[in-house]
Amino acid sequence: MYCRTKGSAWRTRDMYSILLTNPVALLAVILGSTIIFILFLQPRHLSSSPKSDSMAARSFVLWLHGLGDSGPANEPIKTLFRSSEFRNTKWSFPSAPENPVTCNYGMRMPSWFDIQEIPVTADSPKAESDVLKAVQNVHAMIDKEVAAGTDPNNVFVCGFSQGGALTLASVLLYPKKLGGGAVFSGWVPFNSSMIEKFPEDAKKTPILWSHGMADRTVLFEAGQAGPPFLQQAGVTCEFKAYPGLGHSISNEELQFLESWIKTRLQSSS
Repeated sequence: MYCRTKGSAWRTRDMYSILLTNPVALLAVILGSTIIFILFLQPRHLSSSPKSDSMAARSFVLWLHGLGDSGPANEPIKTLFRSSEFRNTKWSFPSAPENPVTCNYGMRMPSWFDIQEIPVTADSPKAESDVLKAVQNVHAMIDKEVAAGTDPNNVFVCGFSQGGALTLASVLLYPKKLGGGAVFSGWVPFNSSMIEKFPEDAKKTPILWSHGMADRTVLFEAGQAGPPFLQQAGVTCEFKAYPGLGHSISNEELQFLESWIKTRLQSSS
């Protein structure tokens, strides 16, 4: 259920207010994605030369959507990444399975793991066992791509909202250093006791964390709790706050993500 606001982003309706007035309507709400159809507003980049294409490293970007959303609905994101560095990039937009969700009164909807309450705060309950099961599935996707020949340093996991929380968990528990993890409007999905289980190589994976300061679904405080948690774990995190942005992704965030990934791609040999 979308409503368009002024500006350049598609935003979801406030999920918490809908839950309070009509819990069944929550099935139709997407706590996830936001940016469909804004992509055509971007200026076209000049085509790259065959030489630059051949020098571009093979890379893999895995995008994890939010609660109630689907992978295909997020595929237009990749059309924003027009730099020559992304000519050899494989994109994957998987869809979460349908599962009962506690904050939706146990009704089933596309969900990577259970969520106890909306809005999500810094102190919201953690569904760690559910999260760890979802992490195994994400690791299988990464393993498949690495086995096909992609350098783990050129693997980037990105996600919005629930997908952002899963992104964080998947990157921090992966046995190898990856190119990076990008969390949009997400939260830390487990307790600090999990830090001791992070592989040493995983701690070398850089994290980009972007969060709207006007988010009323995953509160800004939940995002702010991320950097101290990561600092405690010894993980590098770049945190970017976006004033006035609610529970959605803006073009500005995606443009920064493009440049952030570009600076971390390993050149082909």
